[in-house]
Amino acid sequence: MEPVTLTTDRLVLRPVGPRDTDAVYTAAQDPDIQRWTTIPSPYLHEHASGFTEQFAPDGWATDSMFTFGVFLPDGTLTGMLGLTTRALGTVEIGFWTAKEHRGHGYTTEATLTAARWAFTHLAVDRVEWRAEVGNTASRAVAEHAGFQLEGTLRSAINNKGTRRDCWLASLLPSDLGLPSAAPYLPTPTPPPSDTGR
Repeated sequence: MEPVTLTTDRLVLRPVGPRDTDAVYTAAQDPDIQRWTTIPSPYLHEHASGFTEQFAPDGWATDSMFTFGVFLPDGTLTGMLGLTTRALGTVEIGFWTAKEHRGHGYTTEATLTAARWAFTHLAVDRVEWRAEVGNTASRAVAEHAGFQLEGTLRSAINNKGTRRDCWLASLLPSDLGLPSAAPYLPTPTPPPSDTGR
């Protein structure tokens, strides 16, 4: 797929390239980003250049991962967001926010924008979010974006060679008032039990 750019009133979500290497490298020096994501630690300049020059563009070219840099209109990098194809009709969203730009709602706004695009342009019916148990900042973004927590998966994330438990949540087109690409038949809610009589 040809890379696309998405915009909101406050943000520009666009593909990253070599011109963004230094900004990605600088932001990724934050110990919290290195702790809670699967990026290498220590994060070297060569990691940033590999990401912006090869990894991210290759994802777009193969329709396997759609990576957006999240920027302010003046070109300042606020974070990174990716949608990775996991199964037919399902993508997983991942993101990080530069330390100095946390607390402004940028990542929630970018998450909703990317999810709407996935639902309307990729025939996606499910956006999954996963984060290591304890990553409360990521969970707050997911919850503010309307993701529904579905549970905890044991040993489901490999972070730098160590298996860890993770939270799993999902966002569906109907959560945003959008139609599904395929029919969806949710499990009926059982009636209240009257066994207490």
